[in-house]
Amino acid sequence: MNRSTLRLAVVGLGHIAQMAVLPAFAHAAPAATLTALVSDDPVKRRLLGKRYGVAHTYAYKDYDACLRSGEIDAVYIALPNNLHCDYAVRAAQAGIHVLCEKPMAVTAAECRRMARAAEQHRVKLMIAYRLHFDPCNLFTINLVHSGKLGEPRLFHSLFTQQVRAGDIRLRERLGGGPLYDIGVYCINAARYLFRDEPTEVTALMGHGPDRRFQSVEESAGAIMRFSRDRLATFTCSFGAADAATYEIVGTKGKVRVEPAYEYVGGLKASITIGGRTSVRAFKPGDQFAPQLIYFARCVKQDRQPEPNGTEGLLDVQIIEALYRSAQRRRPLTLRLPAKRVRPDLSLKMHRPPVSKPQGVRTESPTL
Repeated sequence: MNRSTLRLAVVGLGHIAQMAVLPAFAHAAPAATLTALVSDDPVKRRLLGKRYGVAHTYAYKDYDACLRSGEIDAVYIALPNNLHCDYAVRAAQAGIHVLCEKPMAVTAAECRRMARAAEQHRVKLMIAYRLHFDPCNLFTINLVHSGKLGEPRLFHSLFTQQVRAGDIRLRERLGGGPLYDIGVYCINAARYLFRDEPTEVTALMGHGPDRRFQSVEESAGAIMRFSRDRLATFTCSFGAADAATYEIVGTKGKVRVEPAYEYVGGLKASITIGGRTSVRAFKPGDQFAPQLIYFARCVKQDRQPEPNGTEGLLDVQIIEALYRSAQRRRPLTLRLPAKRVRPDLSLKMHRPPVSKPQGVRTESPTL
């Protein structure tokens, strides 16, 4: 790409796009700029186009015209999970780079299709793991691998929230459910902290009596075994009060991050070594602008993004295995390829927090 600025279309104008992605472009300049909006809601297109000074807006039926318009270089896909594959593949076929929200897709087969399309058409494919750029999480990764906690042996995480009735995250056919939506954070954290892939997984699912959970599970609990018999456990739920924590325990100490996965407010790490605890607080920041900036750099410099299609595929393979384990009521063995590149301090980037914008025909998915 010869241009100094990567021109992006944001595809899907739901809550995460309006509250986080669109405002982030103010902090991503001049690396990335918002050039087009794609939505089937004409009110969103008109009002958000006016708010962000975007002249080019498209309905979903005109998506291919947007891709071939010459107005954009890349798309940010913020659609329901079941649409990620189709919209990413169509972009790649048009020579348009793809930054896609997680989970990458609903099935490993879809993930592979996305990766093949990107490779075949020589475009960049990045999955939006915003915490790979977050100073608190990168501090924790560095601490674990400095040896100060000894050998990391145990990981435990909790990520829960109350999801509104009728939200798309409660629809199985759209790729909903807590394991896909928030459990993926726990899986990804265990993987980047252990710098390894699980060799065995066990899962339990609970639906409960709440009518919200007729299509997807209310909660999921998992045990993942890593090499050298290291264990990671986590629980995620769409029917419990807000909680977002992870803790990793080594042979000499431990670190607990709470909150761990939020994009609003600051994160905090509590480190205990030799019976003494210290707390490291990180100031709030915009977690979406750094990934836009990084993605733009990868495109301009023709570099493979760190959270690429392989990263997204591995998480989806693990999620699929966890569902099979719960269904079969037994542990499942995994043989996943080794991944060499992991997030590290070289990705650290901080931008000031964005002001919460007024939503246009959208509401928070949580109560």
